[in-house]
Amino acid sequence: MAKRGKAALCAVVGAITLTMAVTPSASAIIGGHDATSPYPFMASVQKDGHHYCGASLIKPDWIVTAGHCTVNVKPQQLSVQVGDLDRTKGAKAKVTKVITHPDFSYEPFRNDVAVMKLDHPVDAKPIKLAAESAPTGTDTRILGWGMTCEDGSECPDPPIRLQELDTKIVPDDRCSENYNADNELCTDSPTKNAQACILDSGGPQIKGRPGRWELIGATSRDGDADPECATGPGIYTDLTAHREWIERATAK
Repeated sequence: MAKRGKAALCAVVGAITLTMAVTPSASAIIGGHDATSPYPFMASVQKDGHHYCGASLIKPDWIVTAGHCTVNVKPQQLSVQVGDLDRTKGAKAKVTKVITHPDFSYEPFRNDVAVMKLDHPVDAKPIKLAAESAPTGTDTRILGWGMTCEDGSECPDPPIRLQELDTKIVPDDRCSENYNADNELCTDSPTKNAQACILDSGGPQIKGRPGRWELIGATSRDGDADPECATGPGIYTDLTAHREWIERATAK
């Protein structure tokens, strides 16, 4: 119990800290590889000019990300680059509004989702939010510019090129008791010792195929008591379960 709580808290701390001096808990993609196809909806949320969290473009001027990516930040600190596999390129925009789910919390984690409004529509193609998430066994994919190793001193800088990892929805009981099966997705990878980690938070979990991807989730946190990112499953916010809230929030 205490160890699981500590792991969850470390995920938040890691996601809101730009220097990684300690071994991270899950929240970057370890064991992934360079992106193999375009993902024009993929966004890098940057805090004070540094990559901070991942996000997905769901409307020309709105992105969706993890709720914990909004902790202790103000819109004027944030900018976005979207539409390119290189996180230093792509369409640029400033963030003018941050809306976190009203029931978000991180002790324990609940409703880990937020949306951000951009100062103008960007020239990039948004991704469609799926009508429903996915049953156990569904093949999915996660994307991110996060850490690529467990020890931050060995990979102090996040990758420039977007990383991808093939994953799969696994049974709910694979994730910890802090997991909510009603609006979260327990996810693992067929690749050994591979999973999301620090600075991947908020990035997309998608299903489908190149050119026809649909958004189902956002990277949230580690899924077990092991403090290492790459061992065991990860927990992803089921964005389809939050569809009504996302639609209301982005209609403003």
